[in-house]
Amino acid sequence: MDESVKYPGRLTRRSAFGLVAALLALPRHVAAAEPSEILVHKDPNCSCCTGWVRHLQSAGFAVTVRESTVLHLVRRRLGVPDDLAACHTAEASGYVLEGHVPAVAVRRLLETRPEAIGLAVPGMPVGSPGMERERAPAERYEVVLFGAKGRQTFMRFVGGEAVG
Repeated sequence: MDESVKYPGRLTRRSAFGLVAALLALPRHVAAAEPSEILVHKDPNCSCCTGWVRHLQSAGFAVTVRESTVLHLVRRRLGVPDDLAACHTAEASGYVLEGHVPAVAVRRLLETRPEAIGLAVPGMPVGSPGMERERAPAERYEVVLFGAKGRQTFMRFVGGEAVG
């Protein structure tokens, strides 16, 4: 008689192997369901940066804020090119996030793990997360993937919505 029938709560060798096989077959993103930690460097007086932090938190990220008045030094240390600079800089799982990068782009970056320094949204596009304005049309903008291999468009957005 099968021991699992005699002892229904007992884990048999067969059921243990089945459990391990099932866990190994889970998609990679299931393991990443825990909130990713993001360290945000921002000016203490910047309200749009605070809006971006709230956007990340509402998307499930665990955010720590470190206020600084010398963000140019943070950007230099992290390898952000001057022409991609924005109003805040963040660190997430070995990547740099510069500017108003939407949470969906951050999530995609962390899931796909491309070889790069990070993502940037240069300037402060109206409608991007943290830059929402009443009665102001959202601008179209690009999220740029940058690193040693150069730059490329990672995603395109109008406001907070990804577009083709």
